[in-house]
Amino acid sequence: MKYYLGLDVGGTNLAAGIVDENCNLLHKESIPAGAGRSVEEITSDMAKVSKSVVKHLGLPMSKISFWGIGMPSYVNPQTGLLVHANCFGWKNLDIYSYLQKHSSLPIYIENDANCAALGEVLAGAGKGYHDVLMLTLGTGLGGGIILNKKIYAGADMMGAELGHTKLCYHGSSCTCGQLGCAEAYCSATALIRQAKEALQGNESSVMYELCGKNPEQLNAKMVVDAYKMGDQVAQNVFLQYVDYLSCAMSSFIVIFRPEIIILGGGVSNVGDTLLLPLKKKVMENTYAADVIGVPEIRLAECGNDAGIIGAAMLEKYGMDRKKNGVS
Repeated sequence: MKYYLGLDVGGTNLAAGIVDENCNLLHKESIPAGAGRSVEEITSDMAKVSKSVVKHLGLPMSKISFWGIGMPSYVNPQTGLLVHANCFGWKNLDIYSYLQKHSSLPIYIENDANCAALGEVLAGAGKGYHDVLMLTLGTGLGGGIILNKKIYAGADMMGAELGHTKLCYHGSSCTCGQLGCAEAYCSATALIRQAKEALQGNESSVMYELCGKNPEQLNAKMVVDAYKMGDQVAQNVFLQYVDYLSCAMSSFIVIFRPEIIILGGGVSNVGDTLLLPLKKKVMENTYAADVIGVPEIRLAECGNDAGIIGAAMLEKYGMDRKKNGVS
């Protein structure tokens, strides 16, 4: 049996796990990421939690031939530098030099959204499919594209940033600094912003009560709860959000024509409350949908494990990207 080591790096947690050759997650551990600390401290903890899962299973490190890491960024294949991990404030960072201080294993770094998409294809909702698109509806709008069961990220391996495709010309500000990105309309953060805007002058809305009459405490669940309770303001907000998301998805569909689209992240946890109106809107907004149909839309199944599984299996299913920053 072969074993693979994967690490999913986020702004909140560092989650590591051991995956076998059948893509089963055998053991995982998670520790706080501690964003705001030094690069040395965070990369040391990345190695520490990764080594801990290996030790837990009683495996010698010699049994692990590879360390796969999902990061909220890309590594530039020409320079070997981590481009921009916004949650840590890292930009053009020589990430390999820090990690190599703690491990002699070959290191493979990939964008975390791509890892999550690969994990779902190998062990979750995308199992059995070859061409899959995944969107993560969380703090941002993560996107991953799997073509022929391999990660696709363009000629320079730094593409597939679906959340930063333009949805509205000169539209709302995005955290990336651009205007009108899909992320600024389709993320959980966007849903909350839209609800706060709608609450202005609408204090009679159920949402106002659910957030304790303090809109700054409003979250996505409160918006959905008010929507399900029949609150008109919440219904207007949520259905507009669904419309935004369907428009973004319709563009991705006509470009890639995936077999299925998988939805993950916090907003997807509401299940059919999102899926039913979304499927209807995708049919309405997608070119030639009445003739050729649209891909199946399915909820993610692996949860937070998808990123670990995908990272662990990068050596087998990832792109031909540099390892340890060396060709």
